[in-house]
Amino acid sequence: MQQVKIGVVGTGGIAGCHLKAYQGNPRAELLAVCDINADRATSVAKQWGAARSYSDPAELFADQDVDAVSICTWNNTHAELAAAAIEAGKHVLVEKPMTRTYAEAQKLEDVVNAHDRVLQVGFVRRHSANCRVLKSFIDAGELGDLYYGKASCIRRVGNPGGWFANKSISGGGPLIDIGVHVIDLAWYLMGNPRVTSVSANTYEKLGNRSNITTMPRYKVADYDPTLNDVEDMANAMIRFDNGASLIMESSFSLHATEDSLSVSVYGDKGGADLEPKLQIATEKHETVLNVTPRIGFETFNLDDGFSHEIENFVAACLGEAESIAPVWQGAEMMKILDAVYTSAAEGKEIQV
Repeated sequence: MQQVKIGVVGTGGIAGCHLKAYQGNPRAELLAVCDINADRATSVAKQWGAARSYSDPAELFADQDVDAVSICTWNNTHAELAAAAIEAGKHVLVEKPMTRTYAEAQKLEDVVNAHDRVLQVGFVRRHSANCRVLKSFIDAGELGDLYYGKASCIRRVGNPGGWFANKSISGGGPLIDIGVHVIDLAWYLMGNPRVTSVSANTYEKLGNRSNITTMPRYKVADYDPTLNDVEDMANAMIRFDNGASLIMESSFSLHATEDSLSVSVYGDKGGADLEPKLQIATEKHETVLNVTPRIGFETFNLDDGFSHEIENFVAACLGEAESIAPVWQGAEMMKILDAVYTSAAEGKEIQV
């Protein structure tokens, strides 16, 4: 059985999801781990059974035995590391967002197009069971022409602090961190039309709300309540070249009554809620129906999503399948996110 030899760059929380999925894939051999902290790289490599560890990504990219790499580092390094890996002849799975800006994304797309290598963007929720099933219904024409979508990811007290709250590193706040997931899900299900205009708002009213001590929240190791220059909340109306439109909202901090996640798409033959659980709306025999597919996971499941994402990446590296999250879609997503931030800053709708 042919195997793809894998290197993983970065050893933070998201890297653990990649490492676990690679270890569970019989066609992937986890060969190397890289982190700027050499001791941590060695420790994580040992933990996951990787034979080699590096503290410099350039050394990993120069390792001729490595076929492909996962980039699991801070957002501000994605473009540079992904480009260097592609130029070194590696296939690349880069965590979302692919880059911090559309300008960075364009340059990376040019590098990928100049080399015969796979670059897959880490839109892991595309690979979840509920999304796979709904996509099969859509591809079979069950919902007809999709013309409208809604995407929402609301956290009441969810600013993780640290690099997530540092725009120069992250590229932004909840829009680029968690909003990107739900925007991408709706956009993917709608067929990835090209964006034409965006009207958006961002707000910086509440900050990281470090005064709230009665609710659990994720905080990074270097959390500092005094440092925060990203938005609390973003919303937008996004129009596409096929006439379809998408409404989105995302927040780290909002006076909402509960955290929530929802993704819905609507066509001329039916509609569907993907999140918080998969349900399909249609009509037959002059009757409106709600259809609930019986699947193992009605909402996103982390292990299931990463397992199928890694399988798609490995298959793409072996030339057996197309990546369902190619570089051009990562670039188009950055065009959308850039347009949201630009529209909000200028206080008007912008043409893209």
